[in-house]
Amino acid sequence: MHICLFEDRFLGNLLPLNYFRPVFDLRCGILTLRERILGYLHPSSFSLAVRDYLADLTREDCPGIEVNSVTASECLFVNSRVIFTGKLAKELRKAKGDLLFTCGDVVVAARLSGDNLLRVSPGGQAASVDFSSLHSVTRADIEATLVSYPWDLIYANESEIVNDFLLLTKGGKRVQKSGKIHASAVLLGKKHIHVGRKSEIGPGAVLDATAGPIYIGERVKVLPNAVLEGPCSVGAGSVIRVGAKIYAHTSIGPVSKVGGEVEHSIFHSHANKQHDGYLGHSYVCPWVNLGAGTTTSNLKNTYGNVKVHIDGRLVDTGRMFVGLMAGDHVKTGINGTLDTGTVIGPSSNIFGTAIPRKDIPAFSWGDAGGLQIYEFEKALDVAERVMARRNVKVTEAYRKVFHAIFSMTTHDRAVQSV
Repeated sequence: MHICLFEDRFLGNLLPLNYFRPVFDLRCGILTLRERILGYLHPSSFSLAVRDYLADLTREDCPGIEVNSVTASECLFVNSRVIFTGKLAKELRKAKGDLLFTCGDVVVAARLSGDNLLRVSPGGQAASVDFSSLHSVTRADIEATLVSYPWDLIYANESEIVNDFLLLTKGGKRVQKSGKIHASAVLLGKKHIHVGRKSEIGPGAVLDATAGPIYIGERVKVLPNAVLEGPCSVGAGSVIRVGAKIYAHTSIGPVSKVGGEVEHSIFHSHANKQHDGYLGHSYVCPWVNLGAGTTTSNLKNTYGNVKVHIDGRLVDTGRMFVGLMAGDHVKTGINGTLDTGTVIGPSSNIFGTAIPRKDIPAFSWGDAGGLQIYEFEKALDVAERVMARRNVKVTEAYRKVFHAIFSMTTHDRAVQSV
């Protein structure tokens, strides 16, 4: 069956992580939400429904995939915020006829055909998927876990690294150790450690999978004396620096460089935290560089719930541990100190050793003493130079997204008097 991944009305709750990408491309565990959905459903074809300003970039990133259109005669719509499971896949596959699958008041999935499909996506356009007109379609309650806020991704990392490990290794039957493992490296719980092709585990490195699996992708370098505690994962082409301490429930996406002390965090991809400094219960987007000595608090001295600024609102997370939410292209200076539950919008440059404010709008430049607007052309120029260092070309579609984000966050900067 054809499936369509769609973004729903709650996507603003996941800012700043999803400015540059659809919700289904957020990482949780080893995989992104989209990779997990496709990995369980194995559709014959699929399409993607995204915000208008992301459409051209999504088409560019996904050649040959329908974007904001559904031309199939029947379609299974799947909410991008779902943390998919094998159980959910079985329930959706066995369903017959047109159905709306709901969890509370949220549409988790919808199996539609004929006129019902046309009502949801008039003329085949699925940029805005609206199920409110489907009054005659049967509803079925279903259990599902949906991501509502950034910290939901971080806490779901606990289970999803394990689930993804089983998915990718066929239940542990295809665990491999194809790379070079130095004789002095220590692997504890070897049957739960996967090392991909052309990866290198350096002298004195410790991979401890006694409490959960460790998944090392292809062409990864784990340098000498680094310690990785499972469950954790390191994506293809990434580097774990000398003496790094990577604690449990940490996912490091592709082409990232990570050192220092990291706990219970997600690096989406193409991110740098090469030096000493602590990062805990955080989500780090692509092209972020955390300067040497940057440290993030993830626990209040009162041990109370952390409150986080999300899309103009102060939200009680209900969690004791919440660290940094860093949007794309964020930079911090050396010895930077970030407070519990800090949110930094895309393309911001924050420096100085004093603790800055906890809600930093996109395209901000400054320190704890005050913020200024990071001029668009200067910010874009830096982004292009940074991406070129990883052999990633900034296309016209990417530039348009960059400009769209600058424009849509103008009000945030005005309200915050930056």
